[in-house]
Amino acid sequence: MGAIFEAIHDKLTAAFSPTRLEIENDSARHAGHSGANASGESHFNIVIEAQAFEGTPKVARQRMVYRILAEELAGPLHALSVKALAPGES
Repeated sequence: MGAIFEAIHDKLTAAFSPTRLEIENDSARHAGHSGANASGESHFNIVIEAQAFEGTPKVARQRMVYRILAEELAGPLHALSVKALAPGES
C-alpha cells in the first residue's frame, strides 16, 4: 500500500482504536479525472467502527474523521467517503 493509505490507516488507528477499519483505494476509477494525481492515491472509501462514535450524530462522526485526516485532505487526497459506525451498527 502507498504512503497515503498508510497515513490514513495509522492516524485513524491511533485516534479511534477502531474495532473495524476498512480502507479502499478507489483512485483507479477516477484516473484522468479532476483531482486524480499521479500517485494513484487520490480517492478513498473508509468504513470505521469505533466506540468513540457511540451516541454521536453521523455528520459529527464524519467531521471527527476529517479532522484527523486534515493534512491529507489539504493536499494529495481529493475525495474521501466515510462510513463511521458505533459498535453493533451496520
